[in-house]
Amino acid sequence: MKLLFITDNFPPEVNAPANRTYDHCKEWVKNGTEVTVITCAPNFPKGKVYDGYKNKWKQEEMIDGIRVIRVWSYITANEGFLKRILDYISFSVTSFLAGLFIKTDIIVATSPQFFTALSGRWLSFFKRKPWIFEVRDLWPESIIAVGAMERNIAIQLFEWLEKRLYKNATRIVVVTDAFKQKIIERGIDGAKIVIHKNGANLDVYNPIPKDSALVNSLNLKGKKVFAYIGTHGMAHGLDFILNSIVELQEKKPDFHFLFIGDGAERKKLLALNKQLQLTNTTFVSSVPKSEIARYLSVMDVALVNLRKSDTFKTVIPSKIFEAAAMHKPILLGLEGETEGIIKKFNAGVCFEPENKAAFIQSAINIVGLESYIVYQNGCSKLAKAFDRKKIATAMLSTISECIKTK
Repeated sequence: MKLLFITDNFPPEVNAPANRTYDHCKEWVKNGTEVTVITCAPNFPKGKVYDGYKNKWKQEEMIDGIRVIRVWSYITANEGFLKRILDYISFSVTSFLAGLFIKTDIIVATSPQFFTALSGRWLSFFKRKPWIFEVRDLWPESIIAVGAMERNIAIQLFEWLEKRLYKNATRIVVVTDAFKQKIIERGIDGAKIVIHKNGANLDVYNPIPKDSALVNSLNLKGKKVFAYIGTHGMAHGLDFILNSIVELQEKKPDFHFLFIGDGAERKKLLALNKQLQLTNTTFVSSVPKSEIARYLSVMDVALVNLRKSDTFKTVIPSKIFEAAAMHKPILLGLEGETEGIIKKFNAGVCFEPENKAAFIQSAINIVGLESYIVYQNGCSKLAKAFDRKKIATAMLSTISECIKTK
C-alpha cells in the first residue's frame, strides 16, 4: 500500500502533530506500507528554518524509511493571525502541487489547521483516490476560544469550509470522543468518523532517574520541580500560573516551576515573570526531540494547563501521555475528557482552570509522599492503555479499510 501523508509539522520539529505523525508513519513503514510525507522546512515555533535545511521549492530526505518531501511555504513565527494564515495557505498550495506527482493509494491530511486538509481534498479529487481528514483540533472554533478572533465573516467562511471538508472526506479520524460528537452535531454522519486518540511512544518515554547534569545546570537540586513542556501560546494560560505561584515563593520555597518551549506568548510571559519578581521559575527555550526525555526526567510533576473554555473540554493534550509514560504525576488545569482520563487512572490531581486557590492546594497535595506513589502507579496504567504503537496499528486498519471500501 502506498500512503501520502500531508502535514505542516514533522521532525525535527517536536510539537504534538509532528510527534504523532512521525511515530505513526514509522510503525506503518514497519508494517510494509510505503509512506511519503509532504511537509515544509522545519521552523516551528520560532519561524526560523532549522540548521541544515532551506526554505526552497523542494528538498527530499529519508527518515526511518519514511520518504519526506519538504516544500516551500511562507514562514512566520507562531504569532500574528494574518501571517499564520498566509503560512497555512502557502503550504496548502505547494503541498498540493508536489502531491500531484506522487503515486499513492490514499491520502491522509492532518490538522490542527484545515488548509492542509484542503490540499488533501483536492489531491483526492485530481488523483481519484480516497482521503482521510485527521482532526487534531476543532479549527476554527479554537481560534475564538483563545480570543484570537471574534466571530465574524472570516470565521463563518472558515466554518463553511470546515463542514465541506468533513462532508467530502472518505473518513474522518479524530483524537477525542468529544470531537466526534461535535462533528456529528454539525450534521456529519457518525459512521464515517473513527476515534484514534493520542498516546506515547513507550520505547522513547519510560521511567529513568533524574538527569543529574540537568538538575545541576538548572539549579534544581533539592527542589520539587513542576514542569510545563510545550508551546507557550494563548490557549495555555501560563500567565495564570505565573500570577498564582507568587504565593508559593514563601509558602513552599522548595517548589520550582520549569517552563520549556517557545510560542506567541513567551515574550509576554518573560516580562510578567520579571514584573512579579519570581524566583521560583526557570524558562528554557525549545529543546531537540532527542533531549525531551532528559528534561522530562528532572520534573516531579507534569503541569498541564489550558484557559477556562467549554471548547477546551473537548481536547486531550498529548503531553499527558508522555509524562505518564515516565511516571510523572500530572497536575491538570483542564475540565472535560482529559480530566476524566486522569481521574479514571488516578494519574494525578485536577483543579478548576483559572482557580488560583484550587491550583495552589492541588500543587501542594500532589507531592504528598503516599499520594505521589499512588499517582505514579496510575501513570503507569495510563501509559500502557495509550501505547502509540497500538494506536498506529489500529489507525492503519482504518486506512486499509478506507481503500477497500472506496
